[in-house]
Amino acid sequence: MLTVEQVVASHKSNMETLFGLTSKAFESVEKIVELNLAASKAALTEASAHTQTALSVKDAQELLALQSGLLQPLAEKAASYSRHLYDIASGTGAEFTKAVEAQAADAQHKIASLVDSAAKNAPAGSESAVAVMKSAVSAANNALESIQKAVKQATDVAEANFNAVAATATTATKAATSSKKR
Repeated sequence: MLTVEQVVASHKSNMETLFGLTSKAFESVEKIVELNLAASKAALTEASAHTQTALSVKDAQELLALQSGLLQPLAEKAASYSRHLYDIASGTGAEFTKAVEAQAADAQHKIASLVDSAAKNAPAGSESAVAVMKSAVSAANNALESIQKAVKQATDVAEANFNAVAATATTATKAATSSKKR
């Protein structure tokens, strides 16, 4: 049986977790805003410099060379921006995952304690019902662990795919740029 103190402590813990996660979410939003401001400022500076350079071009061939020279840095910057954005999202996701896993572990511990307490206080002859209850709790814990492992594997695969796509895009842009220069 839960006491008032246990209920209050549980609510306090849940509120602390909620406010901690909210704080992490705001930190991520701040990082994204900073990244976007930096990217916008850099893009504006580069656009100004490019415009000045384009206005000083003397012929069409020089303009084509200027344009093709911009393609590779643009792709690299886009890949870098995507990487930073992914890192922010990944870091925030890891924080949320850690909090959820901690809450799940705490809930599993409380349920196991409750089951053990119920088993100790169970009337004689209810051993099979207690065994079924313990088996169900164990199966639920195993299912949760399997889900957590699957999510971790899916996250790892997604990160590997993201890295592969970014590397392929950068390589393809470099190849296209070098072939246009020839």
